[in-house]
Amino acid sequence: MSNYKQVVDYLYSLRSNGSSYGIERMQNLMHGLGDPQKSFPVIHVAGTNGKGSVCAMLEILYRENGYKTALFTSPHLIDLGERIQVNRTCLSEQDLLKKAEALRPIVDKLAQKRPPLKISFFEFITAMAFKHFAEQNVDIACIETGLGGRLDATNVVEPELSIITTISLDHTDLLGESIEKIAFEKGGIIKPQRPVLLGNVEPVAEDILRSLANERGSPVYSVHDRFKNAALRPQTNLSGNFQRWNAATAIFATEILSKNYPLQPSEALSKVDWPGRWQVTNLHGKTLIFDATHNAEGCQQLVGQLEQLPNKPIVITGALGEDRGKNLIETLAPYACELYVVAPNDERAASTDFLISCLPKKLPYAPKRSFVSKLFPSEGRCTVGHKGDTILITGSIQLIGEIQQRLMTKKANCLSNFQDKI
Repeated sequence: MSNYKQVVDYLYSLRSNGSSYGIERMQNLMHGLGDPQKSFPVIHVAGTNGKGSVCAMLEILYRENGYKTALFTSPHLIDLGERIQVNRTCLSEQDLLKKAEALRPIVDKLAQKRPPLKISFFEFITAMAFKHFAEQNVDIACIETGLGGRLDATNVVEPELSIITTISLDHTDLLGESIEKIAFEKGGIIKPQRPVLLGNVEPVAEDILRSLANERGSPVYSVHDRFKNAALRPQTNLSGNFQRWNAATAIFATEILSKNYPLQPSEALSKVDWPGRWQVTNLHGKTLIFDATHNAEGCQQLVGQLEQLPNKPIVITGALGEDRGKNLIETLAPYACELYVVAPNDERAASTDFLISCLPKKLPYAPKRSFVSKLFPSEGRCTVGHKGDTILITGSIQLIGEIQQRLMTKKANCLSNFQDKI
């Protein structure tokens, strides 16, 4: 592969392997690379919601204290390199090219085994991240799971601490159709004799997770025990009460690890950078709010944010999957003054017809079907609303990335729809 386009084409070809849910291929791939994931300390974070925010908070807490940090998250918003960061510097196109070239022969060799081990897109990117972090000799890595935990590609790490942020119904086709089954899958990141921290987890899920930890001899800590008084939960620059739970989880994690990874007090949590999560920006006098909301728990959190707005916003929304779309559109309907439904540029996108069909029959406005290209036709342009209006863009992170890319002066080479098939 001699250029970035060839890398992208190759990675696209791996998407045809699907999600390949399981861990054997990743273990074999890591062994072939010399197990780089074992050469740096890891905080491993799973959960239905909040895991990316907790990772971002942990990263800045350690970086502000002089640690060389690694951050691995998914999916990306615009550029693929966002997933793999050292000291919040994204992996460059040139470095991505070099690492893909080095990794491909090992992947191709595994694909020739009997039976063949066909590495997925997410496994390839995860392996690339671990190799990069090892080469950069990072002091601590904040690693977010992609899906679930037990069989997730990231679950080849041996963490200093495992964190489970929240448990709710999502990806039920793969993780199970009950809180208990999903908790079991998320709890798969709990390692023997390694501590685990439970975030804002409901009792039925907490019982499952504590049972798994006890079986493995793993010490259990709970944010509910540490921050019983809501007033003591830390504030951040990220909006929403749920972000205070995430901040409490991050702070408690650093306390648990303080013996080996000490921190001095800092203002780090006032500078957390996590785009696409109630991200407010101004565009020619219009207030644009970007907020990734992709499951039922996220919809509940979104309501809390919407209720704090002084006026009802114009809403632009789209979702991946009909179950997610139904929850989202039903949540948004009462809070919008105008509603535009679009289909993100993804094969899993819920149709605009379906989303409209989920709306109540009587609304004070007529919902409109539209296209991203029509609402955001070119750089810096939004055809919806007028100066002084608030426009909420919410739903899948792919939709948010697609729109933000259209608003950018410099277009990304790696399109926002270049995502995992999950």
